[in-house]
Amino acid sequence: MEYVGEYKDGKRHGQGTYTWSNGEKYKGEWKNGKEHGQGTFTFTDGGKYVGEWKDGKKHGQGTHTFPDGYKYVGEHKDGEKHGKGKLTFPNGEKYEGEFKDDKPNGQGTHTSSDGGKYVGEFKDGTNHGQGTLTLPNGSKYVGEFKDGEFHGIGTYTFSDGDKYVGEWKGGSPWNGTESDKYGKIDGKIINGVRQ
Repeated sequence: MEYVGEYKDGKRHGQGTYTWSNGEKYKGEWKNGKEHGQGTFTFTDGGKYVGEWKDGKKHGQGTHTFPDGYKYVGEHKDGEKHGKGKLTFPNGEKYEGEFKDDKPNGQGTHTSSDGGKYVGEFKDGTNHGQGTLTLPNGSKYVGEFKDGEFHGIGTYTFSDGDKYVGEWKGGSPWNGTESDKYGKIDGKIINGVRQ
């Protein structure tokens, strides 16, 4: 381990670079022996975090790039993604919105690599609450989600214009009506059974 930089009262304080024996390195501001302020941390696997620190943890605005192609740009709190941010995946998928406890939580937009898009509420990383899901084939669901599934009141419009309007349970139509693209009702579903 090696530290090159400023000290105060026997502790790393001010500008400095600390290199760990495993090759990890932090270059930036220190306060009372901990990373604090602006700094860059380089991981042994090639990942890198550039941004704000507080008491030795990522805290504030920063950019974290991972060796496998993931990239997060946004706010951190106590070392985790927290606040507004954008997470980009290696396959082109992306999430932009609110984070809490290192996961999408709150309002956000998830765009999948196949062109599908969900805009709405998230809880613990999954679609949960009010939202709109648009599929690559043009079909669209507008309504309530629970744990990533259609659940509650919602409208599913098929790409050909046909619709199901009503209640959903566990991802399946539960109580509602089916209609064609002209609005003519051509079926009902009661307690999950098509009538």
